Amino acid sequence: MKPLYKALSFAIGSIIFPSAYAATDLVLINGKIFTANAQQEHVQALAIEGDHIQAVGTNQTIKKLINKNTQVIDLKGKSVFPGMIDSHSHAVLGGIQLGSADLLDEILSTDEIEKKVNDFHTKGLTLSDGTLKVLGVNGAAWVHADELNQRFNQGQWHEAPLALMGSDYHTGWANDVVLKKAGINKQMIENLPKAEQHNYGRLKNGEPNGLLVDAAWDKVSSSLPKYTEQEVDQATERAVAYNNRYGITAWMDPAANVTPSDSIFSIVPTEKTVGILPGYKNLSQQGKLNAHVVALLVMNSKSTPKDIEVINKVRQQFQNVDHLYMSGVKIFADGILRYPMQSAAVLQPYKNSNKRGDLLVDENHFGELVTALDKQGLIVHVHAIGDRAVRETLNAVEQARQKQQSNIGHSITHMQLVSAEDIPRFKALNVYPSMQLAWAAADEYRIPPVKPYIDEKAFELMYPVQSLKKAGAIIAGASDWPDSPPNPWLSIQQGITREGSYGVLNANERLERKDMFYAYTLNAAKLIGLSNMIGSLENGKKADFIILDRDVFNTPTHQLKDTEVLQTYFGGKLVYSK
Repeated sequence: MKPLYKALSFAIGSIIFPSAYAATDLVLINGKIFTANAQQEHVQALAIEGDHIQAVGTNQTIKKLINKNTQVIDLKGKSVFPGMIDSHSHAVLGGIQLGSADLLDEILSTDEIEKKVNDFHTKGLTLSDGTLKVLGVNGAAWVHADELNQRFNQGQWHEAPLALMGSDYHTGWANDVVLKKAGINKQMIENLPKAEQHNYGRLKNGEPNGLLVDAAWDKVSSSLPKYTEQEVDQATERAVAYNNRYGITAWMDPAANVTPSDSIFSIVPTEKTVGILPGYKNLSQQGKLNAHVVALLVMNSKSTPKDIEVINKVRQQFQNVDHLYMSGVKIFADGILRYPMQSAAVLQPYKNSNKRGDLLVDENHFGELVTALDKQGLIVHVHAIGDRAVRETLNAVEQARQKQQSNIGHSITHMQLVSAEDIPRFKALNVYPSMQLAWAAADEYRIPPVKPYIDEKAFELMYPVQSLKKAGAIIAGASDWPDSPPNPWLSIQQGITREGSYGVLNANERLERKDMFYAYTLNAAKLIGLSNMIGSLENGKKADFIILDRDVFNTPTHQLKDTEVLQTYFGGKLVYSK
């Protein structure tokens, strides 16, 4: 009797059910499959059993595993990649932003901002207390903070509360109604230590102009209504679906114990500081957490080893949640580099102020905290944008390595500036760079507000990924969504070209195409501590993979950003189809 073939309509080929061995659930044949395993980098076919990879190899080898119950996908030459991994993504914040008033990080004139803000207000996109909170404001707006102060403290805004949140989540602006509610005024600012006063923008008469940086924004943010559990749940579900659409099946969430309405830069965690973690837990219990999430808990920059006990109490509340890993902590070492904020800690002073920014950690005791965290097996992930913050973080890790021989890979994220002297230390200390290479561009964000104000040699090493790679560091890709889009293909193209409206940003720091592919697969898996189960298509690893609309090894470089994911599989299960 001839075998029965059941043909089904399918976006990328036909599904058939031949015969052979009983264990194989899914087989992909006739593909261009990138495994991210250097020992067997490209194969034709892939076999899946349950939620893991059964075998990879040639069509001939894999076809032997097909049985009458096996689903077979004929790729017809299409490309397959491991599920993409984002090593630094505030995914739930991104999910919240998807459902909020959002300026989408566009560079807008004050007139354009006013029009959009008025439109949001007319549509009633306000918080429960009537505050209009607009997200995704490009930092270029803060140069005109005095003008914002004039526009949005008159007319309807004389009584209506308005808060504008920067796309970087480090900066914001608020009108007088909101400032008053937060207790921010001239006297309050002048009573602060001198080192903290510059976090508040001020008019010539000393009154606040509404611009707020880091801890100053915390005061406003914490005065606004909290997001409800339902809102967080909805944002989490949106975030997972949005990431799956781009082929992302894992990420590190570096601030999982806070929500956008919590203090983050001045955080004092308690065991009740759980942030967005319930959103991940609830989605997991519904069987909808279609991603591996490594959730980090923010510690205060001045925390001491005794504070780890509180962090561990939070971790214990979310143990044994499927696909959620409570693996470590996040610490802010500094702020941001752009003018007028300039809160990133730099080795050479800013030319306009002769100051070196804000080093948030205590350089004399930070090593003690990192050593204690390392001893407990916790990943330490540090926000460091300036080269001074990077150096002090490396110093702290070095102290931990001297105290004990741990194999934990700690990481530094952003790293806009890195001293040439510190580049070899990444490999020596097993520190992973988590790089947002969508930012590696000679554009409006990096040239006018940065280049004139910092040391020339420092500028020449901005986002020094090629130098780090040559020195043996393992480069991992990241988006910092919602600060930039989660689409890895945009970052991959940018990491290769480094082009922007002002030309090329340090062409000698470009990466090769394959370097970028590894950055979003196996390298990112190593950084988040899950490379034993994800990051490459190898026997026994989780069956997380994506099917693409083009051969990304041969696509013209400037078309990589347009790559679309046709299907995303998580644990052998189809979770997204175009």
